[in-house]
Amino acid sequence: MEDMKPSVATSGGTDADAVEARFNALCKNGLSLDEKACSNAMKLFKETKHLLTSNVSSIGSGTLEEAERFWFSFVLYSLKQLSEKVGENTQQESDESGFSFCQILRATKLNIVDFFKELPQFVVKAGPVLRNMYGEDWETRLEGKEMQANFVYLSLLSNSYKRAFWELFLTSDANIDKQQNATSSPDYISECHRFGWLLFLALRVHAFSRFKDLVTCANGFVSILAILIIHVPVRFRNFKINDSPHFVKKGDKGVVDLLASLCNMYDASEDDLRKTMETANKLIEDILKKKPCPAAECKTETLENIDTDSLIYFEGLMEEKSLSSSLNILEKDYDDAICNKGDLDERVFVNDEDSLLGLGSFSGGAMNVTGIKRKFDSVASPTKSISSPLSPQRPPASHANGVLGPPNAKMAATPVSAAMTTAKWLRSVICPLPSKPSAELQRFLSSCDKDVTNDVICRAHIILEAIFPRNQVCSVTGSLQSVNLMDNIWMEQRRLEALKLYYRVLEAMCTAEAQILHAPNLTSLLTNERFHRCMLACSAELVLATHKTATMLFPTVLERTGITAFDLSKVIESFIRHEESLPRELRRHLNSLEERLLESMVWDKEPMPPLDAIATHVNFGSTPPVPSLQKHETSTGNAGSLISGQNGDVRSPMRPCTELRSVLVERNAFTSPVKDRLLALNNLKKAPLQSAFASPTRPNPGGGGETCAETGISIFFGKINKLAAVRINGMVERLQLSQQIRESVYSLFQKILNQRTSLFFNRHIDQIILCCFYVVAKIFQLRLTFKEIICNYRKQPQCKPQVFQSVFVDRSSARRNGRTGQDNVDIIAFYNEIFVPSIKPLLGELGSAGTTTRTSRVAEANNSNDGTCPGSPKVSPFPSLPDMSPKKVSATHNVYVSPLRTSKMDALISHSSRSYYACVGESTRAYQRPSKDLTAINNHLNGGRKIRGALNFDDVDVGLVSDSMVANSLYLQNGSCASSSGAPLKSEQPES
Repeated sequence: MEDMKPSVATSGGTDADAVEARFNALCKNGLSLDEKACSNAMKLFKETKHLLTSNVSSIGSGTLEEAERFWFSFVLYSLKQLSEKVGENTQQESDESGFSFCQILRATKLNIVDFFKELPQFVVKAGPVLRNMYGEDWETRLEGKEMQANFVYLSLLSNSYKRAFWELFLTSDANIDKQQNATSSPDYISECHRFGWLLFLALRVHAFSRFKDLVTCANGFVSILAILIIHVPVRFRNFKINDSPHFVKKGDKGVVDLLASLCNMYDASEDDLRKTMETANKLIEDILKKKPCPAAECKTETLENIDTDSLIYFEGLMEEKSLSSSLNILEKDYDDAICNKGDLDERVFVNDEDSLLGLGSFSGGAMNVTGIKRKFDSVASPTKSISSPLSPQRPPASHANGVLGPPNAKMAATPVSAAMTTAKWLRSVICPLPSKPSAELQRFLSSCDKDVTNDVICRAHIILEAIFPRNQVCSVTGSLQSVNLMDNIWMEQRRLEALKLYYRVLEAMCTAEAQILHAPNLTSLLTNERFHRCMLACSAELVLATHKTATMLFPTVLERTGITAFDLSKVIESFIRHEESLPRELRRHLNSLEERLLESMVWDKEPMPPLDAIATHVNFGSTPPVPSLQKHETSTGNAGSLISGQNGDVRSPMRPCTELRSVLVERNAFTSPVKDRLLALNNLKKAPLQSAFASPTRPNPGGGGETCAETGISIFFGKINKLAAVRINGMVERLQLSQQIRESVYSLFQKILNQRTSLFFNRHIDQIILCCFYVVAKIFQLRLTFKEIICNYRKQPQCKPQVFQSVFVDRSSARRNGRTGQDNVDIIAFYNEIFVPSIKPLLGELGSAGTTTRTSRVAEANNSNDGTCPGSPKVSPFPSLPDMSPKKVSATHNVYVSPLRTSKMDALISHSSRSYYACVGESTRAYQRPSKDLTAINNHLNGGRKIRGALNFDDVDVGLVSDSMVANSLYLQNGSCASSSGAPLKSEQPES
């Protein structure tokens, strides 16, 4: 395979013919494509070539040569994915383009991490072209996010497998006695390691459903460890089976229960592990042609001190003379299984020298695939995922729910072990619950104006069937294919888990709501279609987040339930509050999900399909007629429709959010006294939940003389502004700006939200924030450029490059710069073309300093006909955010402190314990070095009382600081870019 030749730039820019020639050479020489495949590839490349030319600087490092390589790989990947999936039977189609994803990367000299970092920009830019060529569902068929999630999950699994393998077995034969090792191959242990991974891949290919969730796969690699322990010779072990802190579970015979011990180490389900072991043993028998034998009948050193009941042993499975042959057989089996599929070759994870893996982490994602990071919930939806400051703060989960932190006998905490612990919660707390409403929940359901129990049960089954559908595809014999059968079993298990969780949280919410309203009749809430669908969607999303499947990523639950992001955002906080046993990882997932919804998704509006339409779609068969469940449905579909007082008819045609006018403050929603309290973030209303789903004009059942719309707006705007305040504060600290600038940026943001709400439609909240920073900097004559703002934004934990590289603009209503229609431009073009003309009338009251200068600059703007709307809500001062812990205290050094909370100060610094503590800067002795200070403190603690053991500062479950505090204050990098001079505010090209 020939290497791709570097591109050459001409003085006039990219030479179109030369670029096409290089791409054609890559297809023919680098990938050996036939004429038809080359022709199709060239057709797609020509359609997108102009996008490459105009976006070179924003791709990769910005060089032309690298941008070409990325673009070539994107085009070929799109061709591979989209040309194969036009029909159900894709085998014939795939023969025409017989190249794999890994071949594309090798030919273009890219690695997987870099590829997926840059792919989102191609998806945004080339989306219209791909839609025209391959249909409306092109993005679903592209499977970019799914493949990225699959790669990250496999990275985690391979890291866990490697770590476990080298903890159980010797790292090299050099550690083995030479006499014992006289007949051993020097590569035997490495071959055992590879054998285990290939056997695991055989499980994924042949035995698991197509969903291949992380928890199921983790059970798979634990079963592989059990097989290796049984068959690898004892001399290669790193442990003694009868004297190991890991193998602590004993069987009836007083010897080690191997599977129970492994389940204890990895929080695996023993039932699931035994089933996976049976499947793995069957694969060894079928693929490797090894004869199984009950372990109880075998006399071998590897089975000594192990309870052999129900275990299977394969004679000679790991013999050195036959291991190479077994490896070849497994390699061929995997080749045959993935032939022409174009998927990732999962064997790269045991090829340590393979350059395809890459280093670093995904942009917009918190997962570092080369290390162990705990924020792995982000990869379930490959975007930046941090804990939200919006949801209620909760203490660390109690051990009362049966899910304990890893004791000393367990392996070190990893993303996989955290996922297994979360799955244990689902297995031990939720699964034992009944799959029908409890007696207490039935009491609430029957206390409505009419008994709605049957309606609730019927709806739950229909919606969950839509989220987790059955696969009805049959083989020629009329029976379900094995893969479809496995899919259906998996779906049925997930449906049942989501159903039980839904009933449990619904009961807790009803109990709390009845206490708020002092009445058991919750008709308004329990007959609301959107509320129930949101609850079911939230329950299903938590089940999916627990199992971590790469094929049903958010927002799948929104699409299949017919609700909007705005709908779902109403229940997340209540869901967290009313499920006290919810594990930390799931709380973090919901927090990050709420943040994603608020930052960009809540302004979409869609019609909510009727329940009977969903029931028909999922082919419920003999299901009885669906009750009329939607007669009470009057809730709104998106943020814009709520604020503007629209009813949100569920059968109305879809109205793109770009059609909504900026009349949101001109409606009656802002004419009541509530407007002055609209943005009081320190006292967000704890309104009855049913007010969030009631008719906008209905009086709030919680009282106060407000309508439900006013209460909903207050809560919603409060969350939006609080999220903005956290992000503005982070940028202010990073840019080392004054508090006055912080107040001005925040004030401008509030005014835009209140009076120019349409700027948020189809855009990201950070795009508005970044523009606010620049315009405030111009008014205050700061030496701050857009380049410096973007440079520092890149270091924020929530940064995604698409935020400043691709901003939506709609020129349908006016011709701008000679162009019409919808487009995506960079943030500077958006600032000049859309942002500045829209917000000019709002700039007159920013800050108190430099009034004269600012007055002269905005005089013309203030005379505009598009002035501020009378009666708009007052903006609030910058809110008091909770102390971020740890907090950066130095602009130039990595110095962080964790402030002691005031509520704990008195308890900790009591008369009896005061001498145990020292403050920053306080010395225990005069003129003493800090090292001696710390030594003195330790001696004081250890000398006066008996200490039971050493303090452990490595335990991830200590819970000293909350996750949201850390996530929102400990940034990925520190420092700032160099400043350069600014320029007066104008709608021309700013510095870049």
